Amino acid sequence: MIIRVPLALARSFSKAIVVLSLLITPLLISTAQDKIQQPLASEGDNNNDRPLSTMEEEMRAKRAIKEAERQYQENLERARDLSSLGASIVASFKQKRQLDEHDFKKLEKIEKLAKRIRSAAGGSEDEFEMDKPPRDLTCAIEMFDTTSQSLKTRVENTPKHVISAAVIDEANVLLELLRMLRTLPPPKV
Repeated sequence: MIIRVPLALARSFSKAIVVLSLLITPLLISTAQDKIQQPLASEGDNNNDRPLSTMEEEMRAKRAIKEAERQYQENLERARDLSSLGASIVASFKQKRQLDEHDFKKLEKIEKLAKRIRSAAGGSEDEFEMDKPPRDLTCAIEMFDTTSQSLKTRVENTPKHVISAAVIDEANVLLELLRMLRTLPPPKV
């Protein structure tokens, strides 16, 4: 039995099928893609919920490394400045046999540098007393010279991420010497 359908009806029926297939095909493709991607996502790392989180963590780590390097370089520069200021004070004292106002300003700057070095090494504002304090200004200057050079060397030899008890102790000795230099009378000529 053959059914004859009018030509106009057949054309509209074929147009409807084409339109329906154009609408349904993208839906079928997207559903198939979702099913393919779901197993791949579950096979990957469960730690990364977002794909950018790993990148963000790497960027943060790089920034932290750069910041640590910058702080380390600043601390080295402080130690070098402290050493050169100390050498100039020693040279000035050897020339004049006393400390003048200009030297006391340098001592203040050295004190700030020593405190920053101590802080960067992991030290704090603890009270410190020397075992054998110098008795006069000449001995104190000699000890100051040795200690400032030693502190610079210790800072340069300390690795970046290390809390150095030796640097902290050396800075504390230097700070105590600075207090003494301000109070000891000049040597008698």
